[in-house]
Amino acid sequence: MFRRRLTLVLGLISTVVVLAALLAAASLAVTERQVLRGRVASDIATGFIQLSAQKQRLRTWVAQMQQGADVDMGVRAELLAAMQGTMKRLEGLTQQAIELDGSAESREEHLRRRETLAVLAQSVAGLVRSVENAQPLPRGADAREAWEAQSRVFDMAQGQDVRKLIAENIARETAAVQRERAAADATLSVVRWLWLGAAAVLAATALAALLYFGRALRQPLHLLSEGARALQDGRLSHRIPLSGRDEFADVARSVNALAAELEQHRARESAQRQRLEDQVAARTQELADALASLRQADAQRRRLFADISHELRTPTTVIRGEAEITLRGVDKPAIEYRQALTRIVDTARQLGSVIDDLLAMARSDMESLSLTREPVDLDELACEALLQARPLAERQGVRLGEAPPRTGRHVVDGDALRLRQLLGVLLDNATRYSKPGGQVDLDVSLLRAEEPSGGPATVQLQVHDRGIGISAAELPRVFDRHFRGTNARRHSPEGSGLGLGIARSLAQAHGGKLVLDSDASGTRAVLTLPVATTTVISRAPA
Repeated sequence: MFRRRLTLVLGLISTVVVLAALLAAASLAVTERQVLRGRVASDIATGFIQLSAQKQRLRTWVAQMQQGADVDMGVRAELLAAMQGTMKRLEGLTQQAIELDGSAESREEHLRRRETLAVLAQSVAGLVRSVENAQPLPRGADAREAWEAQSRVFDMAQGQDVRKLIAENIARETAAVQRERAAADATLSVVRWLWLGAAAVLAATALAALLYFGRALRQPLHLLSEGARALQDGRLSHRIPLSGRDEFADVARSVNALAAELEQHRARESAQRQRLEDQVAARTQELADALASLRQADAQRRRLFADISHELRTPTTVIRGEAEITLRGVDKPAIEYRQALTRIVDTARQLGSVIDDLLAMARSDMESLSLTREPVDLDELACEALLQARPLAERQGVRLGEAPPRTGRHVVDGDALRLRQLLGVLLDNATRYSKPGGQVDLDVSLLRAEEPSGGPATVQLQVHDRGIGISAAELPRVFDRHFRGTNARRHSPEGSGLGLGIARSLAQAHGGKLVLDSDASGTRAVLTLPVATTTVISRAPA
């Protein structure tokens, strides 16, 4: 009984809502079209004003140039491009205005606007040719005659005064803007009253339905609510006193039967729920522990593979490059073969040390590296690093600067193999991310403390390239593991983003620091290490 009446009322309300929605959609489309017409008219008026201003600026520029003033040729190109862009935008807006309003009343206005744009297009084309050929007035030339010639070019086109033409169009477009605004206001007023009427009809229908069903449903709903509260409070012996053949009586009988059944099964359901909750909690904890272990193992595996791929690439490249250069061309003296083999042995020893470190990291998950400290001459180490980087530089088409002189004053306490690895990373990055024909320089200098108590002296090693550079936004993240900048990925797709992070770790392990500075001219890596406290130099075995 209630279902049939409720369906009828809901169908009536739905019909009113659908009609209101259709009315809203239609009025919205009309309003949107009217607003768009007003916006296009405003843009056209603004375009004519911009064209007039750009033309006046270009005229001033030509006058300054003819008078011999120091002018910027880029300003001329910018103004010409701006005028041409304004013309294209006006043509597009004119076409859009025709599409939005094709009535017979607006046809004459569209035709006059097109004619004006045709005259202005010819005027702009003549201005482009005249301005591009403009030259400073020769000494003794008549400035008045030059100004009149310039005025003819800027102010006349097809026998019409361009200034007057633009002013008339600005006035006409301003009037069109006002007209479209008035039309938009009128349309909004009509739409407002239509929506208010639809809302009033819908509100009246909903209020009538509310009053009717409120009276019919108050008593049954009150009894059903009482029964529901009794069930919620746990009073399962409560029964809803509703009889009859309507929907509410059927619900009351069902609720009463449910209360009786719930009273029988409450204890058993509670016990089963408790057991299930205990089992779910235990299984959830086990799964969380297993997932954490899997994530940790996967992270260690990825980090190890990335370190291996990066750390093994540079030494193997150096070994292959040395061998290729040695075998290239005619036979060489034995001393050259011995020197090449010596460098290959040094690099192989470095490679072995890297492999040992990677294996230690894989076994114990330790990222710290053991160091064998001894006095190391950075001048000699820099010369060796440049020799090792030379094969890669030749393949990249990059020039390496001269090796620093061996002064014997740039001695630090450190591990020669680790420091060679650090310099190899810096030279490898500088070479790989330099453009063909560029140059990479390596300098070593001694920095004295400014005050007696200001700390020990330091040795500063700089690797400077003229490469692709690093953006200011990405520079703070270059030492992050697996981070590669946009320019680096575009220049060289291969790479893991581990080198600089490992290099900084090695610098910190030696008590120093590594910083990067980059601009449009290239990137500069600055390594600072404390000077050795002893002067007896131990060199890495060849």
